[in-house]
Amino acid sequence: MHFTSTIALAVLASTSSVLAKPLRRSEPALSLTQQLFIADTAVDRFALLPDDKQFIFDFNQPQANPGAGGEIVAANRKTFPALVSTGAGMAVGRINPCGMNTLHVHPRSAELQIVVQGKLVTEMVPENGVNDADGKRRVIRTEVGPFQMTPFYQGSVHTQFNPDCEPAVFIAAFPSEDFGTGQIADETFALSDDVIAATFGQSIAGADIDKVRNAIPRNVALGVEECLKKCGIPKNK
Repeated sequence: MHFTSTIALAVLASTSSVLAKPLRRSEPALSLTQQLFIADTAVDRFALLPDDKQFIFDFNQPQANPGAGGEIVAANRKTFPALVSTGAGMAVGRINPCGMNTLHVHPRSAELQIVVQGKLVTEMVPENGVNDADGKRRVIRTEVGPFQMTPFYQGSVHTQFNPDCEPAVFIAAFPSEDFGTGQIADETFALSDDVIAATFGQSIAGADIDKVRNAIPRNVALGVEECLKKCGIPKNK
């Protein structure tokens, strides 16, 4: 009887111990980029990239969600894992006639932009306190032609516009594998109605806020009416 009780107690103790352990949830497999990040050495990282084709990024691929005025294809450490440990990223933009890369920022990187085809008109606002000779906020405006370059500083608000009737192409280099992009208008109008109304001083009626939100282009958009007329491009209705 004593032997039987001992066995029963042992079984109960074992069962309680098993039940006391938290159930482990199945975790998703690590992406290649994550594996490269936690590799012990550079040698181990190269072992995770056994195919030489993994060191090529094709900018000829289409953008997933292009705007009406062009497209931008970005190489970052997610889209191009071989960039892990390089500290660099790149993008190629194709801006259609009268197209505009709408106001945006790169939160984690500066940008060096080279035009390789056509012409772009760029505007940039660096930060608070950068003023012109009249004490007004300075807007740095450039016209950049083929194989000319202009910088956009980290966190600066900037935009590019193609004023001609031929497509423009640019290459953008970033000293970051994860430079990121935030479209200013899209982010602004994602805020609550009260914040938007306060920011714009009631210049946008509350009843019209949703109309404005829905009208904001997410990325590259068709722009300036004068260019549209010059190039014979009908306005979107």
